[in-house]
Parts: sequence; C-alpha cells; structure tokens
Amino acid sequence: MSSSSYCLTEIQRRIDEVKQFLSITLNIANAHTVEFYTQDAWNRFTAVPPQEVLSTFSSCNDGSDQQREPQHRTKDQSKTTFGFCNETDRLVDACELLRAARAHSLPGLGVCMSRDELLQALRESRAESRAPAAAMGAEMETDEFMNSKKSHEVQSMSEVVDCLAQHCGVKQVIDVGSGKGYLSSFLSLQYGLHVYGIDSSSSNTHGAQERNRKLKKFSRAYQKHNKAVRAQGKAAHSPQEESEEIKPGVEGDDDFSHVDGVGLSQEEEKERDSEPNQEQDFFLSALSVDVMQPSSPRVPSSQLTDEERERRKRESLERKAQNRTSTNEMFSPLTSYVTAETELRELIDELEDAVMVGLHTCGDLAPSTLRMFVAKPELSAVCSVGCCYHLLSEEFDPAGQECLHGVCGFPLSQYLRQGSWFCGRNARMSACLALERVSLGQGIQMESLFYRAVLHVILRDHYSSFKSEKRVGNVYSKAKSFVDYVHRALLRLELDESKLSDKDIQDYHDTYKPRMGEMHAFNLLKVTLAPCIEGLILLDRLCYLKEQEDLSFSALVQLFDPLLSPRCYAVVGLKN
Repeated sequence: MSSSSYCLTEIQRRIDEVKQFLSITLNIANAHTVEFYTQDAWNRFTAVPPQEVLSTFSSCNDGSDQQREPQHRTKDQSKTTFGFCNETDRLVDACELLRAARAHSLPGLGVCMSRDELLQALRESRAESRAPAAAMGAEMETDEFMNSKKSHEVQSMSEVVDCLAQHCGVKQVIDVGSGKGYLSSFLSLQYGLHVYGIDSSSSNTHGAQERNRKLKKFSRAYQKHNKAVRAQGKAAHSPQEESEEIKPGVEGDDDFSHVDGVGLSQEEEKERDSEPNQEQDFFLSALSVDVMQPSSPRVPSSQLTDEERERRKRESLERKAQNRTSTNEMFSPLTSYVTAETELRELIDELEDAVMVGLHTCGDLAPSTLRMFVAKPELSAVCSVGCCYHLLSEEFDPAGQECLHGVCGFPLSQYLRQGSWFCGRNARMSACLALERVSLGQGIQMESLFYRAVLHVILRDHYSSFKSEKRVGNVYSKAKSFVDYVHRALLRLELDESKLSDKDIQDYHDTYKPRMGEMHAFNLLKVTLAPCIEGLILLDRLCYLKEQEDLSFSALVQLFDPLLSPRCYAVVGLKN
C-alpha cells in the first residue's frame, strides 16, 4: 500500500499555517467562561457588538456570507490579520475570522482521507496478494444493543480495523481503553478477530466480560435467525414446517429477561432508552429462535442406561468447556493502566503480531497508543481516535503543572516540540466543542454558563475565596432559579449564605442579564476556533508518525459523521 499523498514537509507546512492563525486567535479560546464578567472578556478581546458576531455566525453557516462586510470597522482598524486589528489585537471583523477559521480547520486544509478512500486503498492492496476475506456469517445489527451514536462508531471503525488486520495478515487486536467492550465484542463476534481489551477500570473489565457473554448468545441467535430466513426464502413451507415455525415474542431464558439492555448498567439503559428502537420485535424474535429452537424429543434421564447417562454428561461438559475456550480466545478483557512504557508481553502471554486500536481514548492515552505502536515491533498497524483534549498534559506549560510524571501528551512530534508550542487547558477544553452541533442549535447550555459567570462576580464582591480550588460542581441541574442556584453553590463552597439576601442575589442576575448576549457571542467565537485547535493536536500526531522511518503509510481519516460523533478523526498508521 502506497504512502499517504501528504509527505512530512507538507504536513509541517500545514502545521505552520495553523500555528500562525492560532497565534493571533488563541487568547479568545483560553479565556475562561467563569471569569467572563470579572475579567470583562468581551471588551478585552473584541471591538464589535455581540449582535454582529451572532448574525455573522448564522450567515456564515448558511452560506450567505460571501459579500458580507463588517458593520463596525473604522478607518484606523482597516489593517487586520484574521479579523483582528494589528494595533489593538481586538476583533474588528467577525466574518473574516470565521472564514479564516474554516480555512484552518482539517476540512479546510484538505489533509484528511475519507473512510471510504481508506477502505478502498486497503482492499485494493489486499486484492493484489490474496482474495478478500468475508466477515463471519450475517452482519450483526449493532443498533439492537447500542444507542445510535455508539452503533455508528463501532460499525464504522470495526470495518476499518478488520481491513487493517487483513492487510497486515494478523488475527490479533489490542483495544486500548476498551471501556465497556462494545468495539472489542463486535470485532470478535462479527469478524472473528482475537481481541484483547485493556482498560484501567476493573468494573469496566468485568462489565465488558459479562456483556460479551450475553452478546455472544445474541450473536448465535442472530446467525440462526438469518440462516432460517435464507432457507425460507429458497423453498416454500410445508405444513409440517409451518407448524414448527417459531413465533416472535416468546420469552427467552433469564439471561435475556431484560434483553433490550443486554446486560447494560442503569446509566446505559437510560442512554439506550433515549434512542428509538424500531427493531425490538425482530430482536426478540431472533433471540426466541435461539432459546426455543425445535429439537428431537429428549428421552427422560430416568429411562437412560447408566452408560447413556454418562455419555450425555460427558458431552455436556465438553460443550461447556468448548464455549468457555471459544469465548476466552476471541475476547479477553484485561485490567491494566497503560502508558507508552507498558510491556504488552507481560499482559498478554499469547501475544502475536497485532493491530492496536483505541476508540475515544481520553487525554494522554491517545498519544501513548501512538508511542506504543512506534516502539513495539509486534504492532503492525494502529487506528486511534482520541478525545478529551482538556486532559492532555503539555510539555511546555509555563506553570509547569501539567507534565509532572515524565512523558507528556502534547506536543508529540519533534517538529512542534522544537518550537516549544503551548496551547493551554482552556483552549484544549474549547477544542472539545462541537461546531457542527452548535451550528444546528445544539451543544451549548448558555443559562448554566451565565449563572456560573455571575456567581463568580458575587464571589469576587463578597467573598475573599472566589479563587478557591473548591468546585461548584453540577449545581445548575438541581436549581429552581438563579437565587436557588447561588444558595446551593455557596453551601457547596462552604461559604456564609447570610451575607446576601435573596433580593441582593436577584439584583446581580438582573444587572447582568442584558449582557448575556455577549457571553453567547463569545462562546460562538470559541466554538469557531475549536476545529482549528483540534486540527493542530491531530496534525501533531500525524506529524509524529510521518517522522518515523519504518512506516509505510500514515494518515488522518474521518471515520464518523461529526453530527453523531464530534470526535470523528482517526490517526491510522501501517509499518513496512
């Protein structure tokens, strides 16, 4: 398989472009929403009214901004860079900023492959050396036991992982940060891959093992159901066959009395219940085929000879042992905290050449996955989708607080490390925002942000501990009003409520309510910058792979629909 069309120098050039853009705009992303009013963030960073930003954001997203001009540009503000005045460093042209942000996002830079392009390249390469391999049996419908987001992610990524495994001629997969085991289970059940799921949480590992056991039962039922459907399509039913046909809705054994959840926790069941399940009847029908499969009449044990009873017992034990062996071979959940220095052979006795994968691995685990791939000769390919950028540690943190335990998560490439590049935690938090969802009116809970910012004003004015390390937490969801919110927050912070009357608290709310539009507009600016910050983090990871000499291929690939799964980009690599 040929290398990605973008060489190291081209990726470095794209990184330079994004760095130049962020050097002008990153201050907005690093402004903390909690301090929005106490630091007068709007007037510090912008010289336009909030309504201009709001209307520009709306027009840019509906494609009507081509001829739009800024409403408030004065003569001395005519020289700008990315919409910021070169003299005051304040935003004077929101439309120019939004256009520049789009140009410096991953889609605007044009450096990503689509999932279909990657699959085609892998399959064409495989076709040159061997015949295409098929999945095991009929394709499972993942939305039967996952919500729509997780189903989309697992199906999209598992096909890519299977193609990577076939390209490399391997049968083992190491799923780092495997969590509840959805991807691992699907890879083992659908594609017959031997998957080792590694997670630092023992409860996740235990849950994944139990869930896989139940999904394995569902898989067998599903295969039998599809086989029966295919057989019925080839021949008409005889009267005898019709009498033996299994009707939908028959309850199964105890393992599937809560079949719609398939062994999910309460939180998972709530998440699943929020998704429409239009295939529930079919799912129950499929399970009934497994549970109620007709069989020949069974002779009662009392009528068997001693020899026949012993034979039946031996066969039963052999079947159970075979099922246990099969389950263990196909998916093995392991509990371990994984870093770049982790020795995989100490965790996996039967380790062979393998593909390393990670689906939404948090913080430093994603760069650690790439470091492990580069360092371990037994790892032939990698497919890593990261998330939770705010949990990344940064090597060049001026405060020296984020990288206290050796190797840091950002920057990863030698190229960015030479420039001592630093993003900042608030900017990385902004990178987690979902532009596509916000563009459709989803994703930002403005009232909760407004409450917290006004609370910070109250803490500044009346309490000396407004910079306390104590956190307010999720008080907003329980509060009935702003007054109630402040009381609950003060209790959480262990501060004296008697300093303020309800009227005093409400007066703060009424004073800042007319300025809520500033906060809304400012957060839209942060959302606009989010793809550029995420892009720099991901380009850094791709650059790291490009810097390695023994890789034959490396690319950024958009695996998911960003509306369903905002962290939609995978870093993919293949060794020579």
